[in-house]
Amino acid sequence: MMTKRTILITGCSSGIGYAAAYGLRERGWHVYAACRQELDCARMRDEGFDSPRIDYTDPDSIIIALADILEDTGGTLDAVFNNGAHATPGAVEDLPTEALREIFEANFFGWHTLTRELIPVMRAQGHGRIVQCSSVLGLVALPWRGAYNSTKFALEGLTDTLRLEMRGTGVYPILIEPGPITSKIRANSIPHFERWIDWENSARAEQYESDLGVRLYAENGPDKFELPPTAVVKKLIHALESKRPRARYYVTTPTYLAGILRRILPTRLLDRVMSR
Repeated sequence: MMTKRTILITGCSSGIGYAAAYGLRERGWHVYAACRQELDCARMRDEGFDSPRIDYTDPDSIIIALADILEDTGGTLDAVFNNGAHATPGAVEDLPTEALREIFEANFFGWHTLTRELIPVMRAQGHGRIVQCSSVLGLVALPWRGAYNSTKFALEGLTDTLRLEMRGTGVYPILIEPGPITSKIRANSIPHFERWIDWENSARAEQYESDLGVRLYAENGPDKFELPPTAVVKKLIHALESKRPRARYYVTTPTYLAGILRRILPTRLLDRVMSR
């Protein structure tokens, strides 16, 4: 039987997941650093991690990976950090329903599948942390991000409900809500944009060319408020190791600001602020 605390982290090929894998291993956790692609799993194994392949859009990969992990740990797992996600930029009116289905499979339904598989394990052992990497865009919406916004709003609602339902079980569902974090999400969103958004035939073609296209393809350097992935890891450590974890953790100034504005501004005024 393993004595180290154990955690499964998804989306470990880069960014937040990669930093979390290293940060928690340094603190003595046994980390299962899952990636979507086998090539990235092999790289993580070369770096000394157990790295199962988990693709949120492939339920079989979730079941197989979790079975292997539980066999390795003797049937226990202390925590999961649901993290892997992607964006599909574009105006809502140009977003095909199939594109929305695709992103919900990756950013929401797969997370739910993994979480449901783990809850009986955590119930049986009497403890567990289910940490969800949400976003400032689960608190407030921004234009051109309807697909991503909606998955994070859904995640917030599901996790809030789960937290209420798991009271008294020793299992804590927790939300982490980063704002701009250094990652590959912008670059990784380009193939999804090119696959699904017919921007040249959109009523918003000029806006795509002058606004979204520039922000999507241009290398403009870091956002003014951008923080490294280690800023998320700091909050993740508290969520995992505190005896009384918070329900949600804000990361970056924009998230704190959005949380305040959402509480104090009427919707019409908040819309004006977020549209700028």
